[in-house]
Amino acid sequence: MRTLNADDVVEAVARMCVDANRYLPEDVRERFAHCAAGEDTPAAREVFRQLTENYQLAEETGLPLCQDTGLAVFFVDVGEDLRVEGMNLREAINEGVRKGYTEGFLRKSVCDPLTRANTRDNTPAVIHFDIVPGDRLKIAFMAKGGGSENMSRVTMLAPAQGWPGIRKFVLERVAEAGPNPCPPTVVGIGVGGTFDYAPILAKKALMRKLGDTNPDPRLDAMEKELLADLNKLGIGPMGLGGRTTTLDVKIAMSPCHIASLPLAVNIQCHSSRHQEVEL
Repeated sequence: MRTLNADDVVEAVARMCVDANRYLPEDVRERFAHCAAGEDTPAAREVFRQLTENYQLAEETGLPLCQDTGLAVFFVDVGEDLRVEGMNLREAINEGVRKGYTEGFLRKSVCDPLTRANTRDNTPAVIHFDIVPGDRLKIAFMAKGGGSENMSRVTMLAPAQGWPGIRKFVLERVAEAGPNPCPPTVVGIGVGGTFDYAPILAKKALMRKLGDTNPDPRLDAMEKELLADLNKLGIGPMGLGGRTTTLDVKIAMSPCHIASLPLAVNIQCHSSRHQEVEL
């Protein structure tokens, strides 16, 4: 049994919160450059120029990439031979969020759903735990902005609708969202499980690197087909028209009940802010 001090978790999470909001991941930067090269309208090229200038300025100045510094979402793999001492793991992660968002001068966006009273420290975070073999702790963090999250949807399709129904729902959802989620977007899709599990699959899919290959050949083909279809919508960068409505599509799937076909679409804005750390 390995022991990990909770203070190490707090410090790691705090750094992730600050760094993810200041430094755009390399895979997203590369995708910007790749997609910008394929644009043939002045407006689309200008948006990509501004997005590039924005992440460069954020890196130089230490200011956030976006004024919406997101609700803190975590996917945490906990080794079954690991013990955290000093405080429980959930408390340590929330303390790290509190420290990072406060000391990093990041906007606190968490509030009571009805009174709208702000919690003032961006906690509580949304944390998904998974128990895995070993004695390591892997923490994946996403700063999820409200504009893109508001454009996300979950539905229960009839099993007979299959892939055509999935494709139709995704295309309609992105088309209806239009410029609201600050495109070019990343589209996470969760298929199967249950009503509550499909959105988790969709959000976790967004943690994958842009431009990677889905290890499941069937899902990889579906991702490529949807990406091509979505980029034919013509919404373009920031809704001003162009070839790039979506930077990438990520699909995760899980077995489901024979009577159901759960489907979730979780849309991420162009500022796909995520980081991982292993302790």
